[in-house]
Amino acid sequence: MPRKSQVSRSRASVTAKRRKLAYDWLIVGAGFSGATLAERIATELGQKVLLADRRDHIAGNAYDSPAKNGILIHQYGPHIFHTNSAKVWAYLSRFTEWRPYYHRVLGMVEGKQVPIPFNLNSIYALFPPRMADSMVQALIDNFGYGKKVPILKLREAGAGDLKFLGDYIYNNVFDSYTRKQWGMGPEALDPGVTARVPVAVSRDDRYFQDTYQAMPLHGYTELFKRMLKHPLIEVATRTEWTDVKDTVRADRIIFTGPIDEFFDYSFGTLPYRSIRFEQRTHDVEFVQETGTLNYPNEFDFTRTTEQKHLTGQKARDTITITEYPQAYERGKNEPYYPIPMPETTEALRPYQEEARKLDGKVWFAGRLGDYAYYNMDQACARALTLFEKTIALAVRSGGAPEA
Repeated sequence: MPRKSQVSRSRASVTAKRRKLAYDWLIVGAGFSGATLAERIATELGQKVLLADRRDHIAGNAYDSPAKNGILIHQYGPHIFHTNSAKVWAYLSRFTEWRPYYHRVLGMVEGKQVPIPFNLNSIYALFPPRMADSMVQALIDNFGYGKKVPILKLREAGAGDLKFLGDYIYNNVFDSYTRKQWGMGPEALDPGVTARVPVAVSRDDRYFQDTYQAMPLHGYTELFKRMLKHPLIEVATRTEWTDVKDTVRADRIIFTGPIDEFFDYSFGTLPYRSIRFEQRTHDVEFVQETGTLNYPNEFDFTRTTEQKHLTGQKARDTITITEYPQAYERGKNEPYYPIPMPETTEALRPYQEEARKLDGKVWFAGRLGDYAYYNMDQACARALTLFEKTIALAVRSGGAPEA
């Protein structure tokens, strides 16, 4: 029985090894979806897994590593863990201790830094007291205190103060930011996209209100290392899907990369959005009041995140990461976000139909494999459900799992 190595293997050595060994499972992609499924299959089913990733590290987009000054950097933008799922929380807690953390975001609106998502504190920060009182009362009367209202719903709420407030927030917070982030206006996207950052009828300044909010005490990469520390899991980094699809002997495949890549783009490239990240070191202790500062209207970047707020580390200097959204170009940059809209649903359909023809030998999971805008906890929950309700039941019964 081969013991897994945490050391990245060269393409040549991985190729030589896989000619000699067969695996029960080939899992492509070592992010939350792939790693969760690898751990469950090895631990619960006692089956051998080859976990392959084309990058030179595990943890997918949650990957973090220390900079020269020791500050732990989220290399692919801020990853704040939050969930309402006790099941997901309990599962990941097997592999990490947690540092409680409530993420807060400010947005530059008319030259002022105000809380995002837009809430009652944001209103009082931007408008004269009597005007703010009137708008706040209208929100409470129409929706109730503590409710969260999607911006498009607020704009449809009626006339008077609510109409003014809805248009103001849309024009000063949502519209320009959405166009920078997605390359299109809010109405073109699935309503669920703008609903992710609703207007909060409360004074709660936290960006998330989930039951569980924390950061892995030693970082995400360490969490993944512990998750994958199993003798039946072999990790092969710097390994493309094209390196393994015709050479690895595996009974079944789980693919968490782009679903259109799996099928060689036979129905065209699905649309994604990408991001360019720019790191900057500042010779001061802090440069921002909060973890993230959004720029809805100015500049061609969307936000800057100061890592020390997220990690809780102490250092004389500090590091920020600025995000520049950009169009995805296959082979030139990373596909970070599927674009949820009616047109992409139609473009995805032929790939889903092809996936159903694979007779329980291949599954797709994760943000790119499912072509779904998952948060980290949702990706983990999806993987756990796929394992428990499909894979484990079928393997234990001796049947062929259904896709």
